[in-house]
Order: sequence, then structure tokens, then C-alpha cells
Amino acid sequence: MADRRLQVFSAVAKHGSFTRAAEHLFMTQPAVTFQIKQLEEHFNTRLLERGHGKVTLTRAGEIVLAYAERILDLSDELETRVSELTDELAGTLSIGTSTTIAAYWLPYLLESFKRKYPRVVPRVVVGNSQLTEDRVASREIDLGLIEIVSDQPAIERLPAARDELLVICRPDHPLSSKERLTAQDLVEHPFITRDPGNAITVLAEEFFAAAGIGPDELTVCAELGSLATVKHLAAEGIGYAIASQAAIRRDLREGRLVAIPLEPRLYTPLEVIIPRDKFRSTLITTFAEHAVSELAALATTPREDT
Repeated sequence: MADRRLQVFSAVAKHGSFTRAAEHLFMTQPAVTFQIKQLEEHFNTRLLERGHGKVTLTRAGEIVLAYAERILDLSDELETRVSELTDELAGTLSIGTSTTIAAYWLPYLLESFKRKYPRVVPRVVVGNSQLTEDRVASREIDLGLIEIVSDQPAIERLPAARDELLVICRPDHPLSSKERLTAQDLVEHPFITRDPGNAITVLAEEFFAAAGIGPDELTVCAELGSLATVKHLAAEGIGYAIASQAAIRRDLREGRLVAIPLEPRLYTPLEVIIPRDKFRSTLITTFAEHAVSELAALATTPREDT
């Protein structure tokens, strides 16, 4: 219901770029440029300064942005309040999620939720847990599903479940015969790690640090953002990696990898996070409660197709 020009202007101001705003809004860049031009013509003044690859607000632009955000928030609240009177949840729900949750948990959450509320349209953005946390804190998305414990004051966290982290390697790897693996057992072997900001990277660093082993003492042979690539390299004998149990069930069943528990045991939390002080619609609250319940159930129920 809100003026589309204000939505586009808010996105450009937030992202500091016409290109990134266009990507976020699923629009073409010329369409974004046209909407901004229309808004500037309406106010008969320049709202944005373009130059050096960065867009900045003019003084008039700062005033328009402050009111635009209030108008957009009220518009969302109005739409939600009216739709709630129909007794059927509907509308778009923006969800941020870590890569592991997106691949191995989210499909089940969305399937069960869509069966109950078919008129809800989930819009999912995938990134590592740190990026998802930042997006929720800045209110870019409605809620997030992450694998770290958030300590940001702008975020309310809803603990749901946990998943054990295991060392994975090729079946004939020197580590494969061990019943448990300590940090000292691992330190001299090539380590396939994840990208910075990834929940498993954070937890692995904490695991080694607790044993007095710093990052520079590890024999890192690859740093990867793709879990599929991590598992492939581990299965080919390039090194060992640390992965969540949910992500490796099929690989273990098919014999490509073996998994060994860490000593002490290490777990990744599964958490639902929402902005602490944002207007909370019934849709957001309902999905958050559904996600907590489903994650808890899935964590205790083995799935044959993963």
C-alpha cells in the first residue's frame, strides 16, 4: 500500500547503491533510477548525491528518509493488522538463514508451515550466521535462523535445539580409527575450514582456543564458503573438516565420509532471532514459534533423505 517510490528510495539509501538496491528489490537498475527521479521531481529537489561509486543523502534526502521509514513501517503494520482479521495468515515473510540451516533444516520448516498457511509467501536470504544476525539487527529481514548464540542487544533470541559437530574425513584417513578426537589430535593434520563469520568456524576456533591452540598453529589447507565443497575435499582425502551431524547423514550412510566426535563434545545451537524492538506481527510471531517447535522436533528425529 505504501508509495513504491518511498520503498525504492529507502532501499537505495540503506544500500548506498542503485545496483544493490535493484538486486534487493528484484528490479532493474533503470527502474530504480526512474522511481528516484520521480520522487525528486515530486519534491522539486535533489535527494541523493551520486559520485565515486557511492550514493549519499542530501539534507532534504535525510528528512525524506526519516519520514519514509515511518510511513513504510506504518504501512506494513496496517496491512498486517487488517489481514489478521481474516483468520488466515497471509503476506510476505522475509527470512534470513545460515547456509547449513537453509540446506538441511529449512525445507522441512517451510513445507510444514506452507501446509498450514498457504497464503504466506516466504522470501529467503541465505548467508552465514553472522551476516544473518546483522541483517536482523538492522531490520533488513523479519527474522533469522542461525547457528550461533546472538549477544546483540537489538535482537531477541529464541533457542530451539542443537546439533552435534563432528570431525569428518575419508574412511582411510589416519584420524578415522579414533573413537574421540581432542584438539591436540587434530593440530598437525590438514584442516579444511569454513569462511569467516560461519558458525562452525567460530565454534571450531573456540574449541581449539580452549585447548591453548591459536589459529596460526592450525594446518589450514583450505578456507571455503561452500559446505558441499568442504565435504568433497574431505571425502577425497585433502584433509579433515568439522561439520554438523545434520549435514553429513547421507555421506555417512553412503560411505563417502566417516565422522568422529570431538572431546569434549561440541554442539552448534539452532536459534531463531527477531528484532527486539520492532513491531511484531502475528505472522512473524507464528513462524518464529513454528520454527522453534519444528527445529526441536527435527533435532531428535533422524531423517532418511539427508
